[in-house]
Amino acid sequence: MDNKSENVVWHAHSVSREARSEHKQHKPCVLWFTGLSGSGKSTVANAVDHLLHKRNVHTYVLDGDNVRHGLNGDLGFSDKDRVENIRRIGEVAKLFVDAGLVVSTAFISPFKADRDLVRNQLSAGEFLEVFIDTPLAVCEQRDPKGLYKKARAGEIKHFTGIDSAYEVPTSADIHVETDGKSVEDCANEVISALENAGIIS
Repeated sequence: MDNKSENVVWHAHSVSREARSEHKQHKPCVLWFTGLSGSGKSTVANAVDHLLHKRNVHTYVLDGDNVRHGLNGDLGFSDKDRVENIRRIGEVAKLFVDAGLVVSTAFISPFKADRDLVRNQLSAGEFLEVFIDTPLAVCEQRDPKGLYKKARAGEIKHFTGIDSAYEVPTSADIHVETDGKSVEDCANEVISALENAGIIS
């Protein structure tokens, strides 16, 4: 960010985030879904989004693949690009929270430091790390996009869980162990956690 302009001034909004939250009748937050490829991040995030929508909660889902079609289409999968990928998403998620939404992000986000960076950009209680905990063997068995097969064959480099590290969350706000559970069960665990945290009633 060395080329950042020095001639910018933060412009205060007329409508506060507190006012937006009161208008929407729920608190804003980021549900940061993290886990291995094939763990079920996007599937569970979208199931949670559907349940929240039915309860008139204002939401949006930022999905890893979808964002790489546009905003982050210039990034690869090196460690450096992964860090920048998460930095950008963190900034976008912060804007959604400021708008009063419950925003779900479904990204592998393999590095703890990057997840913590996003958490530290938000106020207390506005970032909930959701660890979609699925064993590597199960993810490989699912392999919905055939990526593990390609990674094992050496056709894909820097693949998380194979030749690129995934730093497992040690104190996730919501820990969902998916193996042997339905998508609905996993989604309901997240909804219950949101209720307990006072995000939704």
